Amino acid sequence: MKTILVDAYKTFVFDSKVFDEMYQLLEKYPNPKIILTNANDEEIKMLGLVNLPYELYSLKHKPDKTDPAFFEKLLKDKNLKPEDCVYFEHTPEAVESARTLEIVSYYYDDTLKNLSALDKFLKENL
Repeated sequence: MKTILVDAYKTFVFDSKVFDEMYQLLEKYPNPKIILTNANDEEIKMLGLVNLPYELYSLKHKPDKTDPAFFEKLLKDKNLKPEDCVYFEHTPEAVESARTLEIVSYYYDDTLKNLSALDKFLKENL
């Protein structure tokens, strides 16, 4: 079963609150979920990335998700292979970073918040 990698800030969390409609969408899938952030401990608190329903993973800017080394470390730490994951994210550079490791990735536009398109991506790739 593939793991769903979810961008934290401006994707899963807005204004220090979980985006409930996205949470409801993700709950339709029994797959494991990991929320990814670049944030350090202070930023995690400031952005409201606490008490989340899924595991939070951060390398605290060493490196950021725009560096493929972030995903290399994530895969190693979680004993995953690229084909074991799908990822969605609001930062195009982070999406491209994951794709360099052949992680199937989706650019999620945080202004449109098109959950139907996200659901379609998940259905087609899980």
